[in-house]
Amino acid sequence: MPAKTITPDPDDPRLTEPVTGIDQDGNPVESRVVVERPLTLFLNGQEIVTMMTIGDRPDWLAVGYLANQNMLLPDDDITGVDYDDDLGVVVVRTDRETDYEVRLKKKTLTSGCAQGTVFGDLMESLEGVTLNPDARLRTSWLYALTKAINTTPSLYLAAGAIHGCVLCEADRPLVYMEDVGRHNAVDKIAGYMRLNEVRTDDKIFYTTGRLTSEMVIKTVHMGIPILVSRSGFTAWGVELAREAGLTLIGRARGKRFLALAGEDRIVFDADAEEDAPPDVSRKGAA
Repeated sequence: MPAKTITPDPDDPRLTEPVTGIDQDGNPVESRVVVERPLTLFLNGQEIVTMMTIGDRPDWLAVGYLANQNMLLPDDDITGVDYDDDLGVVVVRTDRETDYEVRLKKKTLTSGCAQGTVFGDLMESLEGVTLNPDARLRTSWLYALTKAINTTPSLYLAAGAIHGCVLCEADRPLVYMEDVGRHNAVDKIAGYMRLNEVRTDDKIFYTTGRLTSEMVIKTVHMGIPILVSRSGFTAWGVELAREAGLTLIGRARGKRFLALAGEDRIVFDADAEEDAPPDVSRKGAA
């Protein structure tokens, strides 16, 4: 585990750029806006997808995308990850020969921002996944995480138009990633976990976005038993979470939340009425 939380770098000049305009009173203003750029992903010699991303962690994004699409198998040996910034290309190489031409023709656009994709047979791969039934979420951890995440310096606070996802353990954020689409932020964390062999069955996953079917599928596929958001749910997301045994918590703001699946993992060890932190949730990111 990282000794210090890995967080976004809102001061990275590659991630935002200044744009001039006017405000509500007609006065000239300069604002920083998030930069998005195309990144084309190859697995061995095959082109897989072109993604729109802020481009800060192309290696993690590439590996996490392939893992979450079940194109990288758990026992695959990654022999290299090469990135060419000028071409906007990242190549992941494995010792196993791969050919996904048929699967690439069978994919579904998701409801995520920036048009995420889920390949048609991905949900079938979840049938054998068992999430840790002994994992727990203490309400004291949840309240501490919500406050810590919402007050962390971020691209959203600097420029908006961005989603964030956070890998957590107990009451500590471990890895906080942002991108123009929440699926990219998820995949960056998945790539970090895969490349660093991080244990997943005792972790908590936090997202600023909606709790959709895509978010549930990716969280279950990563083997994380608890998914939290400050935003709301979709009906299919709830249904899939219940079928998979995933703890699903939404509308987590301050000391308020709503759990619609996996409620048995929650330990109520904090008073929700006393010493409630201010609601510092960042409106508009969902």
